[in-house]
Formats: sequence, structure tokens, C-alpha cells
Amino acid sequence: MRLWRARGWHCAALLAVALLLCACRHAAPPATQTVTFWAMGREGESVRRLMPAFEREHPDIRVRVEILPWKAAHQKLLTAFAGDVTPDLCQLGNTWVPELAALGALQPLGAQVRASKSVDPDDYFPGIWDTNRIDGTLYGVPWYVDTRLLFYRKDLLAKAGFDHPPRSWGEWARQMAAIKAMVGPSRYAVLLPLNEFEQLESLGLQQPQSMLRDGGRYGNFQSPGFKRALRFYSEIFRNDWAPKVTNAEASNPWAEFGRGYFAFYVSGPWNIEEFKNRLPASQQGDWATAPLPGPDGPGTSLAGGASLVIFRASRHKQAAWKLIEYLSRPDVQRTFYQLVGDMPPRRSAWDNSALADDPHAHAFRVQLERARPVPKVPEWERIAAQLALVEERMAHGQLSVDQAAQLLNARADAILAKRRWVLAHEPSKAPERSP
Repeated sequence: MRLWRARGWHCAALLAVALLLCACRHAAPPATQTVTFWAMGREGESVRRLMPAFEREHPDIRVRVEILPWKAAHQKLLTAFAGDVTPDLCQLGNTWVPELAALGALQPLGAQVRASKSVDPDDYFPGIWDTNRIDGTLYGVPWYVDTRLLFYRKDLLAKAGFDHPPRSWGEWARQMAAIKAMVGPSRYAVLLPLNEFEQLESLGLQQPQSMLRDGGRYGNFQSPGFKRALRFYSEIFRNDWAPKVTNAEASNPWAEFGRGYFAFYVSGPWNIEEFKNRLPASQQGDWATAPLPGPDGPGTSLAGGASLVIFRASRHKQAAWKLIEYLSRPDVQRTFYQLVGDMPPRRSAWDNSALADDPHAHAFRVQLERARPVPKVPEWERIAAQLALVEERMAHGQLSVDQAAQLLNARADAILAKRRWVLAHEPSKAPERSP
């Protein structure tokens, strides 16, 4: 009897231990994995604030955000790739996508997008989506979008006799001439800083011919379209409609805009808040934004910004993709805009938001439907830097339009020499089908 009781007590104890172990096993938190996310500048600082909500939705994922300064980010990425220490996920400037894709560093994302219920390619502005497609393969998902358009003084335009912003180059030229005649020799119609290539780049994107030809092997700056852009740009300085200064010499464009030193300014969305904060309340009704005019009507502008990419070497690709999907949700993009001011690349993210009610943002919404990517070659940033060097010499009358076009072609062809050699010796490959 005692033996039976002892055995019974022993079995009960074993059963209790088993139940306790089972309960502990079910109560234990799920195994976690850590996704390393490299982000740049203010975006990196702000995106950290979104991670707690993501981790609550995905308790098995932790995100380690590492912030890189923009000036050091490009070299850091190349060094990380060479040393096989790339992150799982990264914010990548759109003009850097072709370079990292050519190195084989990036994971194609077409299959993930096709299977996704939250990333809808048709909801994105087409130009910004296209920046991530290289030779038919999708390598990134746009995170935020940037473009250039006109900031202008409505009151000065009205005093010069115009009731609307320019809608073509011819109309813009007439308005600049009228404003210059009105303000006199010490003031100007427009500010186009000579060390910024984006203005001439945008004019070049408005042409029917690409700025590169033969699959990005040669410059195409002697095409009729780009020479037309050069003539218009040169005319602005030849007629003294713009001061021949760099942005270092015009270090406070907001104050100069406010005092009427110039009436037009080609710039990006970050300046909406700058003008709201820097101009006095009495001048807040004096300025507005407008899409860029084109040669013969509404104009194209560049599709800039940054995208989210996954590196091929990542051991957490599925978790990294979940983070991309989260950051791509319209509600999260609206929150991100409130945090940092970067414009969302999805149309639906503009609905029911502060952007929808901001009259200064409306022109950007219109312009983004007509944004185009710059040529998608790894060497483009080096070529774009040549635009700034040549445009400054042209503005000072040191180069004619034909000479400027010829010089740009020669410099682009020299920069693209290695690309031509690589393409000549590279076996052809079929592109991945992508959205």
C-alpha cells in the first residue's frame, strides 16, 4: 500500500513537472532575429521612432538602425560590399541603385512584390518606381520621393502683369524678361546656382532624346533636344535674368527671395517648410509653387529620392522584406512625412493627409506624375558633376552652346569607357520579370 502511494505520488510529481515544462514552453517568447538597417541622416534618426510599432507587430524581429552620414554613405557601402559586411536592409539614393546592382550586391525584389498584398506598383508615381528597375529587374522599393519645381513670388509676377505661373519655356522667358525690366540691374528674375546640376539636368529630361545613347555607352548631349535645353539655359544668363553665383554665394536664398532679389527659384520639397518658417507672416501669401514649364507645355522634372533595398548577402531576407512592406504602408508613410518632411512615393499616402491640404505641396503632387529617372548607369553622378562644371563656363560666356554640348559628350564618353568595355565582354542575360 505504501509502495502504491509512493508510486502514485511520484507519477503525480512527474505529471506536474511535465505540465510545468509544457506551460513554460508555450509561454516562452518566440525566437528572435535581428535585421540590420542602414539609413542616412535625418531619415535614419526619424525611422528609429517607427521601429517599436513594427516590432510589436512582429515580435520575432528586432531592428537595429545604424545611421550613416550622407557624405560618407557611398564609400561605406562600397567598403562593406568589398568586405562582405553589408547590412540586411539599406536606404539607397536612387542614383546609387544602378551601381550596387551592377556589382551584384542587391537582391532582386520582383518576386516579393508580386506576392505582396501591401506593395502595389500601380499606386506609386511611375517615374520613381522606374528608378529601381535596371535592365528589367526590380532592385528596390521607393521610400520617399524628391523632385524639382518652381517656387515663385506671386506678388512680383502680378506687378509684372501676369496672373499665373509659366506653363512653357516661351512664357517663362517673357515673364523673366518683364520681371528683370521691372526690378532693374541690381535684382534678377530667377536664381539658378551655378554649382547645382539639377536644374540643367531637369531641362535635359524634358527632351525627347535621352542624355545618353546606345544603352548608356555614349553621351548624347549633342542631340537637338539637349542643345535646345542648353540654349534656353544660356539665354537666362546672357539676358542677365539670373545672377552668376553659386549656392555658397547665395547662402540665404530664403531671405533674398523674401526681399525680392529674385522672383523664381528652382528647388525641392524641403523648402516648403523653410519658406514657411523663414518668411514673415506678412509675406506668407506672396509665394507659391508651380510645376516646371517645359519647352512647349507642362514640363518633366527629375525623379529623385531614396529607396529600400535588400542585400544579397543578407541572412534575414524574409524579415527585411517584412520591414519594407511595413515602411511602404500608406499610413506609415504619412507618419514618416510628419516626422521628417519627405514626400511619400505612393499616391494613396497623399490622401487624407497634411499634404492633401497644403497648397504648396499640390504642385509637387502634379509634378511627380511627370517625373522621370536620370539615365540608369553607375557613372551618372560623375557625368552629372560635369553638367555643373560646363554650365558655369557657359553662363560666364566661356563656351557656346555647341562647344558645351561637344565638351559634355567628350567627358561623358571618357567616363563611360570602362562601361563600354564591360558590356562588350559580358555575356547576355535574360532580365527577371518584374512589376
